Amino acid sequence: MRVLEKCGYACESRQRRAGVKDGQVMDVLLYVRLRAAPAPPRRRFVELSHPIEDAMVTYPGLPAPRISAHMDRAASAAHYAPGTTFHIGRIDMVANTGTYLDAPFHRWADGLDLAALPLDRCAELEGRRVRVPDARAADAACFLDQDLDGMAVLIHTGWSRHWRTPQYAGDAPFLTEAGACRLRAAGAALVGIDSINIDDRADPRRPAHSVLLEAGIPIVEHLTGLDQLPERGFRFSAAPARVAHMGSFPVRAYAVLED
Repeated sequence: MRVLEKCGYACESRQRRAGVKDGQVMDVLLYVRLRAAPAPPRRRFVELSHPIEDAMVTYPGLPAPRISAHMDRAASAAHYAPGTTFHIGRIDMVANTGTYLDAPFHRWADGLDLAALPLDRCAELEGRRVRVPDARAADAACFLDQDLDGMAVLIHTGWSRHWRTPQYAGDAPFLTEAGACRLRAAGAALVGIDSINIDDRADPRRPAHSVLLEAGIPIVEHLTGLDQLPERGFRFSAAPARVAHMGSFPVRAYAVLED
């Protein structure tokens, strides 16, 4: 700061001796300060969502999305000036399509729906990637001795490599009830997983959903690209559309890293 002040004073003195106006002096001082300021950190965005495509299956038994044109470009031409056309799309789908977020209302009738979900529960969260190698169940031991308070905890199983294959719906990795209780006790703000379900599909109680959503902790399922993230040092966002009386909706999940 002292160097800048001395440099600014010297520039100002020289300019005044040369008869330069005050406005020009300020321009010179601003230039000096900008040249001396450190460059801002570069940000890198990492895509963590699967694209939604027509007729794809996200979860066995749920209907696939149907994507079409409500008004195509040819039909829109009659409404606008020559050469001006638009495309208005239409999509018919269930809420649990692609990479999506579950709000508490998904599991609990008195839980927050998407419209009431605070943005600080699903956007700009400090992230933690927890690798679960060669294990089907992520239990409490996976999250011991870690500061997870207020974090988006992303469980990296590698299962997203099977996306849109028959194996994706097989014996997929999941979070155990004990693991969910550990994350709740640790103060996790959001929990995500790159698997077909955060619960064991064979367990009809759905304990991980129940524990996390009862505590107001949103869940993001069907993530991808978690191998591109460090264990820490990134921000995670997965905000859904603000739809009232719904508990799930697709998101554009992504992480931001500063180099």
